Amino acid sequence: MAKRVSTKDKILNAAEALFAEHGFEQTSLRQITADAEVNLASVNYHFGSKKALIQAVMARYLEVLMPALDRELAELAQRSQVTTRAVFDCFREPLNELRQVRKHGPTIFLSLLGYAYADIQGHLRRYTMDHFGDVMQRLLATLHLANPQLSPVDMFWRLHFVLGATVFAQVSGPALREIAAADFGEAIAADQVIDRLIPFLAGGVDAPTE
Repeated sequence: MAKRVSTKDKILNAAEALFAEHGFEQTSLRQITADAEVNLASVNYHFGSKKALIQAVMARYLEVLMPALDRELAELAQRSQVTTRAVFDCFREPLNELRQVRKHGPTIFLSLLGYAYADIQGHLRRYTMDHFGDVMQRLLATLHLANPQLSPVDMFWRLHFVLGATVFAQVSGPALREIAAADFGEAIAADQVIDRLIPFLAGGVDAPTE
C-alpha cells in the first residue's frame, strides 16, 4: 500500500518543484495550491505566509546540509594547515547527503539557493543565520584562516562569486555535459562536475588582491 502523503508535504513538494523551476518571485500561492491540489486555507494553516513556506522548503535541505558541513569543518580545523581547497572539499559529502531529501537533491538545492539570491529573499538569509549562524561563522572563520591576507570585504565578494559559479555549474550541468561530450568526447557524470568546479573556486578565492 502506497504511503499517504500529508497535506503539509503535498504543499512542500509542490512548492519546491515550482520554486526550483521558476523561482520564488515568479511562483504564486495559486500555482502551488493548484499543483498540490489543496486550498489556500491549507497553506495558511500549515505555514501562515509565503515567506514561511519558502523557509520550510529550504529547511528540508539546510537541516541535512548544515550539521554535516559543521562536522566536516570541525574535522578540518584539527589539521595543522588549512587551505581553501580543503575548505571547499568539506562541501562534497554534505551535498551528497542531500540525496536523502530528493534523488537530485544537490541540484535542486543549489537552484533554490540561486533563486534566493537572484530574487533577493533577505528573509532567507535571516532564517539561515538564526538557525545555522554558528555553522556559517565556522565556515567564515575557517576561510579566513586559510586566507589571512583577505579583508572581510574581499572575502564577501569572493564568496558571492563562488556561489554564482556553483549555482551556474549545477543548474546548467546537463547542457555543459552535453557540450563536453559533443565537442571534446568527454563523458562526465553529474557528480563529477564538482571535481572540476572545486579547484576553480579555490583558485578564485586564493587569487592575489590588486
